[in-house]
Amino acid sequence: MDVTDGISSAAQAGKKNRNFLGAVVIGRNEGDGLLRCLASLRPDCEKIVYVDSGSNDGSAAAAAALGADVVDLDLSSPFTAARARNAGFRRLNEISPNLAYVQFVDGDCEVIEGWIKAAEEFLGSRADVVAVCGRRMERSPNASIYNAMCHREWNTPVGSADSFGGDFLIRSDAFAQVGGFSDEQVAHEEPELCGRLRAAGFRIWRIEAAMTLHDAKIFRLKQFYTRNRRAGFGIAQALVRSGLTIDPGGKAILRRALTWTFAPLLASFTGFITLGAPGFFALAVYPVQVLRHAIVDKQEAGGSLGNRLMVAALGMIGKFGEAHGAIEFLIKNAKGSQLTPIFYK
Repeated sequence: MDVTDGISSAAQAGKKNRNFLGAVVIGRNEGDGLLRCLASLRPDCEKIVYVDSGSNDGSAAAAAALGADVVDLDLSSPFTAARARNAGFRRLNEISPNLAYVQFVDGDCEVIEGWIKAAEEFLGSRADVVAVCGRRMERSPNASIYNAMCHREWNTPVGSADSFGGDFLIRSDAFAQVGGFSDEQVAHEEPELCGRLRAAGFRIWRIEAAMTLHDAKIFRLKQFYTRNRRAGFGIAQALVRSGLTIDPGGKAILRRALTWTFAPLLASFTGFITLGAPGFFALAVYPVQVLRHAIVDKQEAGGSLGNRLMVAALGMIGKFGEAHGAIEFLIKNAKGSQLTPIFYK
């Protein structure tokens, strides 16, 4: 299916009398988090579309009771957040074809009071900028070391940005012009979209404003690894299918992941063949790198040396997950296999 189907035509129909803002929320079994999300949008959004992806916890009915227009995503095709957001955008333009801006937000996030007004005012003052994001923060950063790492991950620099995450305010015309998200993008769909926005001459900005509270709910190492595997899969998919220049940040992440995954292992194997058991000393680069990060990145990781060592070790494990995901995509892509979603919670 062409991702532009129904998007451009819907936006074109509303070029006149653009005077308000709507929201698209996606989710699956978000429970009370979805209710908080929808309630946080109501003061600023005249229309809210919620796209449900097969929830079995009553999310769709609860969203409808709160006044959201509910779309049940067709799951005859594999789920992607990208496809869900496109479906929400199309429905929003059907019921309100005079949208100036659209706020996209994930159902596990609560929009902070004042965010939408600040973002709308910024876009109104900057004709060269088409999308704006702010600070996403974890609701419970101290609940687990993984949540704390997410909390730091969201804190990206203020100013011109290469990409945004799942929560952002965008001009509806710009979103429609580039065809929205790529439906088949399993993960990392936001940087892929942003690459096409930048290629079209548009600018993206991050402002110094609190935007959303997010619930990562990552409590186990397996979840953490799967999240990184999912990221590697999505980055590789974007770079292969949309071009190596689509996401410079993702390209750098994948380069580091592949380097740290394979270079020491290859050196160790080569050393073992030539030197025997002493060749395995090449693997010492891993604990040395973990220790180096724990010492150098005091401000980044924070806390005691033990905590910093844990963060550094998880960072190394995350690189293996990213490399795993990238290789998984390359194999599936080469075989022409159907791409399926990767869930970590």
